[in-house]
Amino acid sequence: MKGHALASSNAALNRSAAFASIAVALLLVGLKGWAAWSTGSTAMLGSLADTVLDLVASVATLAGVWVAAQPEDHEHRFGHGKAEALAAMFQVVLISISALTLAFRAVGQFFAGARTEVAGDGILVSAIAMAATVALLAWQRHVIRKTNSLAISTDHVHYQSDLLLNLAVIAALALDQYAHIAGADPIFGLAIALWLGWGAWGASQQAITQLMDQEWPDEKRARFIKVMARHPELRGVHDLRTRTSGNRDFVQFHVWVDPDMTIRQAHRVMDEIEIKLLAEFPGIEILIHPDPEGHVDTGLGAKDLMPSD
Repeated sequence: MKGHALASSNAALNRSAAFASIAVALLLVGLKGWAAWSTGSTAMLGSLADTVLDLVASVATLAGVWVAAQPEDHEHRFGHGKAEALAAMFQVVLISISALTLAFRAVGQFFAGARTEVAGDGILVSAIAMAATVALLAWQRHVIRKTNSLAISTDHVHYQSDLLLNLAVIAALALDQYAHIAGADPIFGLAIALWLGWGAWGASQQAITQLMDQEWPDEKRARFIKVMARHPELRGVHDLRTRTSGNRDFVQFHVWVDPDMTIRQAHRVMDEIEIKLLAEFPGIEILIHPDPEGHVDTGLGAKDLMPSD
């Protein structure tokens, strides 16, 4: 019951972060659309394109966390957590398209010698966008600390880049209009495109990690084994397998116990180990297989053995 309550609380937090990002994106699309039209700035147009894609990505994030929060069913016995990784990959594709489109436009504007107009409007809109983004990022960080959601983390990358993006727009407009430096606007637009591409690459690695069921980091696995080792009747651990799906962790392993234990006694030890692990790793799903001490299943080599101490 405690695990289900935690999952429900995390799902609500993830949805709140997704709704907040959609609201901010809608506000910024309107403001930046007007500013791009009035200034003719490539950097502002790039900022608008990024925000439009942010809006689409945020909707995908909402769909991802909503599906991921659904309980396991007959056809999805491990739940729907990978919906978050799929939503993250969808966002990566959108960010990549945005970066490429902006890069091509920036290069074209640079060689055409295009200049901006009405810089003050663009600077004001960018300042408002930064204030709204800072507030959203603060809430997203709170949610990520609580839920460790991949979809929200990827959305967080978008809006982190938006801070630099809006600063770049302000710098581009100021240099072009007030310092009269030709080419400043498209150069900053190209820099924004490169930044977006880098962010897409980083976000894709996290999503691929979950989709490919990559093992936990070594430190987390070591901490997991250390908690198990506290049980006095545990003789060893082997065939430990771990993975993460959305904001849920899954782990299965074999343990060595006294060969003379009864089934009832071995079951008691398994329950006690599980209680200790759930206290340290809330919400985790655990599958334990007991073995008599020294027994190794066919196909497992010495490298798979992990003594409890």
